[in-house]
Amino acid sequence: MLNLNLRPADQCRYDAVSLGEIMLRLDPGEGRIRTAREFRVWEGGGEYNVVRGLHKCFGMRTGVITAFADNEVGKLLKDLIEQGGVDTGLIHWAKTDGIGRICRNGLNFTERGFGIRGAVGCSDRANTAISKARPEDFDFEHIFGELGVRWLHTGGIYAALSEQSCETVIAACKIAKKYGTVISYDLNYRPSMWSAIGGLEKAREVNREVAKYVDVMIGNEEDFTACLGLTVEGNDAGLSALNLEGYCRMVEEAARQYPNFVAIATTLRTVRTATVNDWKAICWADGQVHMSKAYDGLEILDRVGGGDSFASGLVYGLMTTGDPELAVNYGAAHGALAMTTPGDTSMASVEEVESIMKNGSARVKR
Repeated sequence: MLNLNLRPADQCRYDAVSLGEIMLRLDPGEGRIRTAREFRVWEGGGEYNVVRGLHKCFGMRTGVITAFADNEVGKLLKDLIEQGGVDTGLIHWAKTDGIGRICRNGLNFTERGFGIRGAVGCSDRANTAISKARPEDFDFEHIFGELGVRWLHTGGIYAALSEQSCETVIAACKIAKKYGTVISYDLNYRPSMWSAIGGLEKAREVNREVAKYVDVMIGNEEDFTACLGLTVEGNDAGLSALNLEGYCRMVEEAARQYPNFVAIATTLRTVRTATVNDWKAICWADGQVHMSKAYDGLEILDRVGGGDSFASGLVYGLMTTGDPELAVNYGAAHGALAMTTPGDTSMASVEEVESIMKNGSARVKR
């Protein structure tokens, strides 16, 4: 059993909060972005999706640290977040000029893909309120010291938005750690996002600093190589089944360089088609690698957010059981279920997750 030294629940307002960008997702359903005449709206963001799942599926008290332009789109995003039960009291509302020159709210057009046609994302997120937010826009001393937070989740997507977000994520992690908050971080390396603020060199500078404060690190082989500069001889084939041993050696090297890492985890996905994937996950902890149940031939409706739902199941499992093998199975089952419904966020219940973990049936329930 892992000892995460979690703060007592009765001393904290929040079980978990996230720090990151939340965008308005515009979804053409079964059609294409390029030919759409109407879109369904959802909220979504890599870091937010995790705490949304922790509340909606697993019943935890969660909040989100983010920033919105103070306009009607920002209010729509707030309303969507509130429908998911996540506390919006930590949001920074930024003044805007009406046309987005000062700041704006991000948009993410996403089509799901089907069969041989892969999913497509087209984001419109430059100059957003959260990318321009600085550490002084959030009272981290109040959030982590006075209100109390047991777990903070953030990640490399948010860090890559701007120079200001780099500063803010480091400041948040430092203060969270000062008050005993457990920190999870999803490296989630996106080279196109880092290119505008210094590229690979900047990604490594920022992520290496953040890594000093992280307890639970989430990332695959590319993430560790790009973001932390880790390499293992002979490990150049990614996370294939044949090369899993090489990845495990890389994880061990990460744990050696960052002894503060209590657990390291990632999903393993083989894409057969856009709608059929093989899916499982692994979690390293206490010198051992724990593999989840495999979901081979998983039929997917919408893959976006599957990794985030894995992270929320993993966090829930670690917080409530301290057992990394149980935790990675919570994560894999939750991620699998999240990809059977539309939108970035999970619509699963903890009962469904636990049923899937126990080889539950997909027969109709009446």
